[in-house]
Amino acid sequence: MSCDSLHVVNLDSRLAALAGELSPLPGVLVAFSGGVDSGVVLAAAVRALGADRVVAATAISPSLPAAERAGAAEFAASLGVRHAQPRTDELSREGYRANAGDRCAFCKSELIDVLTPLAARLGIADVVTGTNADDLRAGFRPGIRAAADRGAWAPLARAGMTKDDVRAAARLWGLPLADKPAAACLASRIAYGVPVSAAGLARIEQAESGLRTALARAGMAVRNLRVRDLGDDVARVEVDADVVAKLTARPDVLDAVTGFGRVEVDPRGFRSGSMNELLPDPVRYR
Repeated sequence: MSCDSLHVVNLDSRLAALAGELSPLPGVLVAFSGGVDSGVVLAAAVRALGADRVVAATAISPSLPAAERAGAAEFAASLGVRHAQPRTDELSREGYRANAGDRCAFCKSELIDVLTPLAARLGIADVVTGTNADDLRAGFRPGIRAAADRGAWAPLARAGMTKDDVRAAARLWGLPLADKPAAACLASRIAYGVPVSAAGLARIEQAESGLRTALARAGMAVRNLRVRDLGDDVARVEVDADVVAKLTARPDVLDAVTGFGRVEVDPRGFRSGSMNELLPDPVRYR
C-alpha cells in the first residue's frame, strides 16, 4: 500500500472515530475560534448531529482580531448553525495580565467559564474545543489542561486526528478554511513578562493590519505575519522566510508598523510559538 493510500485509510478511520465521539451527544457547543481545527469540529458535529443540535460559540474580547470575527460568523452561517458571540473578560484575570508562561491557562479558564453556563442555558451538556492530537504532543499547552479541568473536551484529540488530518478533512469536505493560516490570539504576540493590556493588544492588531496592507501594495504576498511586542517599545516582525530579505530591503514598507519606538525584522522568519523560545524555564508550564 502506498503512503498516500495509507494516509487515506488512516484519515477515514479517524474521521469515523471523530463521528463516533460526536454522534451519541444530544447536542454540543463548539468553542469556535474561526480557525481550521475548531472549524472541522464544528463541521463534523453538523454532519453527525444536524445543524439544529449544534451551537458555535466565538468569544469576543480584545485578544480576538476584528478581522477574524467576520470570517467566523460567515463560516458558521454557511453550516446553518446558531452562532453565539459571548464576551469574555480575560483582562479581569490577574494571571492573564501578568503574562507569565501560564497565561493561556487563565485565558482558557475564562473561556470555558463563560461557555459552560451558556451551554447550560441552551440545554447542552457538552462543550468541546479544537485541540488536536499534535497539540497534546507539543508539550507546551497550559491552556489545554485548564480547559480539560473545567470539563471541556477535545473530539479531534480523542479521535487521534493530527493537524495534517484536520486540513485533509477540511479539503475533503470542501471547507473554505482548509488552508487558512494559523491565527493565534493577539496576546500570543506579547513576550512573556510584558503585561497584557487592551491598549497593547490594539496596538499589535493595528500594526499587523497596517503592515499586511503595505506588503500587499508592495507586491509582497505573505501567508504568515506576526508583530511581536518584545517590551521596551520594541516590535519584532516575523514573516514567511522567503519574504524576509525583501521586507528588510524596504524600510518604507516596514514603516507601516506604527506605535512602537523601534521595529526589527526577525531574520529567521515566522515561527509559530516563537515567544516560547524566550521563556527561561518552559518545563514548569507544561
